[in-house]
Amino acid sequence: MGYQEKYNQWLSFEGLDESLKANLKEMDEKEKEDAFYTNLEFGTAGMRGILGAGTNRLNIYTIRKANVGFAKYVLTLPNGKERGVAIGYDNRHMSYRFAIESAKVLATYGIKSYLFESLRPTPELSFAVRHLGCAGGIMITASHNPKEYNGYKVYDDTGCQLIPEWADQVVDYVNQVEDELNVEVCSDEDAYPYITYIGEEVDEAYYKEVMAIEINPGMDKKDFKIVFSPQHGTSNIPVRTCLERLGYDLIPVLAQCAPDPDFTNTKSPNPEVEASYELAIKKAKEVDADVVVICDPDGDRLGVVAKHDGDYVLMSGNQSAAVYLEYILSQLKEKGTLPDNAVMYNTIVTSDLGELVARSYGVDVEKTLTGFKFIGDKIRKYEKTGEKQFVFGYEESYGCVIKDFVRDKDAIQAVLTAAEAGNYFKKQGKDLVDVLNDLYAKHGTFKETQIALSKAGVEGAQQIKAIMAGLRANAPAEIAGYKVVSVEDYETSIKVADGQETVIDLPKSNVLKYYLEDGSWIAARPSGTEPKCKFYFSIKGNNQQDALDKTNIFHKAMMEMIGETEY
Repeated sequence: MGYQEKYNQWLSFEGLDESLKANLKEMDEKEKEDAFYTNLEFGTAGMRGILGAGTNRLNIYTIRKANVGFAKYVLTLPNGKERGVAIGYDNRHMSYRFAIESAKVLATYGIKSYLFESLRPTPELSFAVRHLGCAGGIMITASHNPKEYNGYKVYDDTGCQLIPEWADQVVDYVNQVEDELNVEVCSDEDAYPYITYIGEEVDEAYYKEVMAIEINPGMDKKDFKIVFSPQHGTSNIPVRTCLERLGYDLIPVLAQCAPDPDFTNTKSPNPEVEASYELAIKKAKEVDADVVVICDPDGDRLGVVAKHDGDYVLMSGNQSAAVYLEYILSQLKEKGTLPDNAVMYNTIVTSDLGELVARSYGVDVEKTLTGFKFIGDKIRKYEKTGEKQFVFGYEESYGCVIKDFVRDKDAIQAVLTAAEAGNYFKKQGKDLVDVLNDLYAKHGTFKETQIALSKAGVEGAQQIKAIMAGLRANAPAEIAGYKVVSVEDYETSIKVADGQETVIDLPKSNVLKYYLEDGSWIAARPSGTEPKCKFYFSIKGNNQQDALDKTNIFHKAMMEMIGETEY
């Protein structure tokens, strides 16, 4: 069925939601095609899309269809009906409605659900799954995406997002639903006995675990100021509750504390975007804060700005994670509590600096594909075998987890770690940037950047495929005059170095990574949650200026290679 037929099918559906019908009538031909040319698919972090009418949009019908797939998956699990599913949601448009629709579809299949009474951060949903002994979890969120988006993430019984093996089972069930408009959903009255509302009891259990991650709980906190923004999202109450109970001087950016689906008082809800820090830095200058911390709307990512030499310096996710690692591992070693079999996890597109820090303390490092579910899966594996002990996990995209009572990124834990590390190092006469510079002096200087090429719609999807196919067919021998010494292709699971092929022991993924003779690397991958092709740069330099200069050269060279003049 072509997009026009699907459009007409929706338009003529008698029971169609009135707001979606109005949306259909406003569409021009290009909008119709983009809304119906394909179905929303699960990516690296579940299903995410623009709100509106269509099979390629997020709406009550595509949400119901997804829940049919997840419900059928839950029914295959031991005591899946009785154990039930925990459901959380953020501050976005339609989040609460989608959460209710999810619970009703589950109830239609006789599955219990535990629905948060109001918005909660993603990491608390992950925690709730394990705390309540559920068979799985659902989080309604689009994380750091713009206000036009929402999303749907599913979790296993450990609070980890479904790994591909299990997500594929859900997708198979979803694809069996031929008509999302006619999914059977029980009435509110019939669903009610299957739904239990949860709130304070889970909150308090989660807060207790978060506060217990302090390594130096007795440290004086009175001379350390933190400015905090939840970016209109879910982290406001958890962060302020935990840090204030622990005695931190936490100053909120009040204009960004109210849960607002339009993100009215921020230029971007994404900590990766520099403009998102404007109000927080302004407040920091007013109160002479030591550190600025901002969370994305669903509370799984944290951005950090540190006061350094009188200015406020934004740290990347790679940089802040390296500093957290230095603090955590140095303190555990000093106290004699660093396990002999400790392991740290990061991904194939994170900087080498964190790995060097970990190994300097004798901590093993294992890499995963992009997507925190792979880190959660690693934690599960060693939890069962006891072979290694988890001490830290992170991605370059501002997400980390310190203690594994959560199996997803946890910005609430990260805020506490940033605060504790900042306070500790201040007492040593250093700020977080000073510590980062010390790490550069010890391990080498790295500059990590990213170019995300937006390629929306049908044409955009084709362009992204063409970019990756072109790079795969024409592997560069050199980039910007630097020899490519090895290439990793995660789609074919082959690494080529010195003319020799070796197998990459990771699940297949559409990622290419080029290692250069100077110790730098560049990776390319399509985003699993946005219509973008992403390029990751980890450039090693003799000093910070050298790394910056080389980064600019590599940016230009890679974009010229794929025929992009604007980026």
